[in-house]
Amino acid sequence: MKNGVPSSRAYVGTFVALMALLGITIMAGYIDLGVLNLPIAMAISLAKTLLIILFFMHVWHGSRLTWVIAGAGFFWLMLLLVLAMTDYRTRTPVAPMPASHVQLP
Repeated sequence: MKNGVPSSRAYVGTFVALMALLGITIMAGYIDLGVLNLPIAMAISLAKTLLIILFFMHVWHGSRLTWVIAGAGFFWLMLLLVLAMTDYRTRTPVAPMPASHVQLP
């Protein structure tokens, strides 16, 4: 490796790992794992995301500032997702209006 640039072997290895994770994602989609469906899908997604960030976005061989900025962006994304999910989970469902109350023009 020269000047922090990944070799083509690293890119091929990352590509093979992403394809393997894609295959696992497809297989997991056909298997009913009950309550574990979401955690397994999220773990696979996190693994793919980390591979893409670390190798294709050149964070792995980047400076400390690159790591801080990538970490801050990831932290901000997680914060927004958590806040959106808390809003979603605290809403009460609204019953639909009966068809007899619908007025057509």
